Amino acid sequence: MLHFEEITNQNLQEVCLLQVREEQRPFVADNMLSLAEAFATRNEEHAALPFAIYDDDTLIGFVMLGYGTLGDEEEPEIAAGNYCLWRLMLGAAHQGKGYARPILDWVVSYVKGFPCGPARYLWLSYEPENTHGREVYRRYGFRETGEFCGEEIVAVLELGNPQEDGRGAE
Repeated sequence: MLHFEEITNQNLQEVCLLQVREEQRPFVADNMLSLAEAFATRNEEHAALPFAIYDDDTLIGFVMLGYGTLGDEEEPEIAAGNYCLWRLMLGAAHQGKGYARPILDWVVSYVKGFPCGPARYLWLSYEPENTHGREVYRRYGFRETGEFCGEEIVAVLELGNPQEDGRGAE
């Protein structure tokens, strides 16, 4: 059964050692770097939500979410007041097994709970050369906006208006 756990001293090393396939390395940040970014982001009082992804007792991947802006000049406008799927990686041995959709389902469900505040969108970015990632996100319902985050393409998924469904703050 798929489940998500916070990063702790008990799973930190295993998460850091998880690797993608060689040809994917240009598109996926190292998990140790991602966790260092999460630590620094939290120290600057911004939101970073890293999780280990498990299938039963087996670590299969890593996901990290963010909320709002970080003050980076390359951030897209959509970042303000919205969630970001900052990182998503599946270990090489666990790819091609149908995990993408249930992981994205969990991410969307989690952010619709507005753990950091109300939002209308979940956004992400990817390298233009990452055709596989682009197709996975497109099939899920993410739509490119024409914006860029640095040199990466920005795509968004509408979560709905939190004021309309009673989950958001006034």
